Amino acid sequence: MRRAHDVSFQAFARRIGDDGLNPGHYAILSLIADNPGLNQTALSQATGRDKSTLTPAIRALEHDGLIVRQRSQSDRRAYHLHLTPTGGAYLDQLAAHADAVDRLLDDVVGEYHKPLLIHLLERIVDELGRDNEMAEPVTPGSLAA
Repeated sequence: MRRAHDVSFQAFARRIGDDGLNPGHYAILSLIADNPGLNQTALSQATGRDKSTLTPAIRALEHDGLIVRQRSQSDRRAYHLHLTPTGGAYLDQLAAHADAVDRLLDDVVGEYHKPLLIHLLERIVDELGRDNEMAEPVTPGSLAA
């Protein structure tokens, strides 16, 4: 599964070129476009990435002028994320590349098998995600016999 994930990301990365962005940035931009004003906590939950991993990506997108962070009026610690016009235009370009990679994946998997593949992947995410939520955190000394 990891290898399939890696090569699909590489296929997308080859299409968009070497501009410093990656497929994860596309997911972030898409979520912000679909949810203007999304805060970083909600974005973290939606992407399944922790905030410490997400923060550098948000900074890079902001630095490139693709998003803006606006401080929340109700919670001064929080920021709301919005696409800039440049970010919206860039997202449109990325979407065309993502669609092309999706078509390649469709050719590989086939129309008949695609619903099954999606179902199985969703099941893996749901079941393993639930297992992670119920797992006790590992702390120093907690594994000692």
